[in-house]
Amino acid sequence: MGETVGIQSNGETAQGYLALPAAGRGPAVMVVQEWWGLVPQIKDVCDALAGEGFVALAPDLYRGEIAEHTEMDKAGHLMSTLPMERAARDMGAAVDFLRNHEAVAGEKVGVVGFCMGGMLTLVVAAQQGDKIGAAVPYYGAPLGDAAPDWSGLSAPVHGHYAADDSFFPADAVKALEAQLQGMGKDVHLDVHADCGHAFTNPANVFGTYDPELTADTWSQTVEFLHEKLG
Repeated sequence: MGETVGIQSNGETAQGYLALPAAGRGPAVMVVQEWWGLVPQIKDVCDALAGEGFVALAPDLYRGEIAEHTEMDKAGHLMSTLPMERAARDMGAAVDFLRNHEAVAGEKVGVVGFCMGGMLTLVVAAQQGDKIGAAVPYYGAPLGDAAPDWSGLSAPVHGHYAADDSFFPADAVKALEAQLQGMGKDVHLDVHADCGHAFTNPANVFGTYDPELTADTWSQTVEFLHEKLG
């Protein structure tokens, strides 16, 4: 089990959920929430990463607000009204929190995010440059006008997407992969067949939860993070 911690962000105090590995020390990974907020499922991801030897931190980008999985309209409202500049500051502060934490081994931070958090995983990797050592976005990407300045992206990326996803269409995801590879970026965005958006979320809001694919992509994620971060 982890704990709630304060994160100093541009003169303000944000909060996050921090989980430490049993060994007491390990590489750092930031977990970025879905549009529901910092809900138990995201904390469970941090705990699972800690169980794999990582120091895991999920910043609370909604600053205390959450939407239950039955409150999709509220989740959409929270996401659409999230001040993106503040979110960027809070994620940057979380990265620095991890890099300065006594339990963290290594200078680079991994990032894992889901849905909205998958999109923000790629954004923060571009914004934070060489502070980020690996990025794993799940079924979320900054498409169209949401794209950041990709020149800062230096971390290797291994993302996981759904073939049947109306939120982040597979064709657009593969086009982004081709664009970034064309810029010389180490980016691989896997589109998995016969699955839909949020396939790793056990709440199964969209009826798309796939335990077998979840286990497979999770093992790939853990292996990738250890390979790139230690």
